[in-house]
Amino acid sequence: MRYRTLGRHTGLRVSEYALGTARFGAPGGDDDARAVFEAFVEAGGTAFATSNVYQDGRAEALLGDLMGRDRDDYVVVTKYSGENPNARTPRPGTTGNGRKTMMRSLEASLRRLNTDYVDVFMPHFPDQITPAEEIMAGFEDLVRSGKIRYGGFSNFPAWRIAGAAARADLLGMPRPICIETEYSLAERSADRELLPMAEAYGLGVLLYSPLAGGLLTGKYRRGETGRLSAAGRAVEKDSQQTAVIDEVLAIADETGQTAAGVALEWLRYRAALASTALIPILGPRIVEHLSEYLRPVDLDIRHYQRLDKASALRMGAPHDDVSGALLNGYDGDRSLIDPPAVPPI
Repeated sequence: MRYRTLGRHTGLRVSEYALGTARFGAPGGDDDARAVFEAFVEAGGTAFATSNVYQDGRAEALLGDLMGRDRDDYVVVTKYSGENPNARTPRPGTTGNGRKTMMRSLEASLRRLNTDYVDVFMPHFPDQITPAEEIMAGFEDLVRSGKIRYGGFSNFPAWRIAGAAARADLLGMPRPICIETEYSLAERSADRELLPMAEAYGLGVLLYSPLAGGLLTGKYRRGETGRLSAAGRAVEKDSQQTAVIDEVLAIADETGQTAAGVALEWLRYRAALASTALIPILGPRIVEHLSEYLRPVDLDIRHYQRLDKASALRMGAPHDDVSGALLNGYDGDRSLIDPPAVPPI
């Protein structure tokens, strides 16, 4: 297992993979969760991604029990925003991104995790109401109290995160250090804004669903069931996803690797090219899956190029316009088309 700092502006070192705990605490699954935790730690894993809503809080409680006295050896990222995503009647006083919910949720998470601090704390989803300055002020209070080490944002749009980072720099507040977003060969929307923003501001990126809910393992084509089939919609949502899976399976067959290994190797390659840490969050149900995900995969540049081509996103405006201007030999003021290395504040 290799290690990276979580973004360019911290010394917080994390393993190249994080272990997702969404299944921790599920009925009848404690033994599997314990085995996966121990195997991940044995492989050198140190980072864990959890949330107050996973299994209605039981995921945090089990993670806290598993870490035990070795808590300081690990990096815990947890999230807040919702009290219970399955609740029939939302309770406005205990949900959302505001300071009241933030403080209340953190205290409950600390009790479940059996610790006095978390390494990274972030709102799980934007509530479309709470201003970023309130969230950042809450982070500052919690950092100063020692209850969190850093703040971050999960599933927020790039413009809101960039604004929060700029505001923190201007006011001398603790800056956010990372974001969390979905990213895989089957879902590369983050290439438009989120990943360029993270690189520009030096934010680490936690990547959830790196296998697209099992889609990239090929299991649905084998007739197996899973989260996507249970949702009652088309598993392969469009022709591009079909083409991506075709390419992943073809390369797996050519190289003697598993489809999951090929998809994760592409992410490792993508992370190696980034100037900031890209950390996939693995969510294996059993140890055998974890062993498969961590197994080294040997691909060459042609395989990466094929996967890039199959999964390439149509960027849309203004990205396509800028690329077109460059390809057409624009010879005017290049400052109009070449973005600065770091966005102005």
